[in-house]
Amino acid sequence: MLTLHTAPLLLPPGAAPLPDGAVLVQGEAVLAVGPRADLAAAHPGARVRAWPGLLTTGLTHARAVPLLESAYHPDPREYDQLGETPLTGEALARLAPDRTRRSGSVRRGLQRLLRHGVTRVAGAVTDPAVRSALARSGVSVVPGPASTPGPVSFDPFTGGHDALSGVPLAPGVRADLAAFDVPDAAALRDGGAAACVATVLAGRLVHRAR
Repeated sequence: MLTLHTAPLLLPPGAAPLPDGAVLVQGEAVLAVGPRADLAAAHPGARVRAWPGLLTTGLTHARAVPLLESAYHPDPREYDQLGETPLTGEALARLAPDRTRRSGSVRRGLQRLLRHGVTRVAGAVTDPAVRSALARSGVSVVPGPASTPGPVSFDPFTGGHDALSGVPLAPGVRADLAAFDVPDAAALRDGGAAACVATVLAGRLVHRAR
């Protein structure tokens, strides 16, 4: 199955922005990158997913590992008791979640990262539960510092990190994409990744804003 992901602005890392651009995906990989009109004409049978704003590679989160390893992400059924904010430090120590609750927390944390367009995390993963969850999800782990200074947030742009620096968008690479309802890269960096409307991981649509 061929899928053509399009947006008013395509933002390939390390290359010039392409207005009305598109990425053609086959299976888990990028097959072609270029103007929407050209790719649509060359592949008329491709399924088209037209996103608003801009389309780029999935984001890299430099501080996701401590967010997954050192925080508890409450289940929605626990919001009345624990609130919606991740628990860290003394609050986490008081909760003392068992292995089952920790595993659920990691899964929920990963889901929230995907809702922010994150497809890669940087850093050393030491918690076996986190390592296993990342492997099952397909989110890539890339080298990075064990601890990066700054606040911990699901938004990979928090603290001034350049989450857009990543794998070049080119034929043959794994199809990790994210679409954001913003006009350009500056608006994305300023407003943050909460504007994510879709995340594609290895060719699979794993998040779509309602």
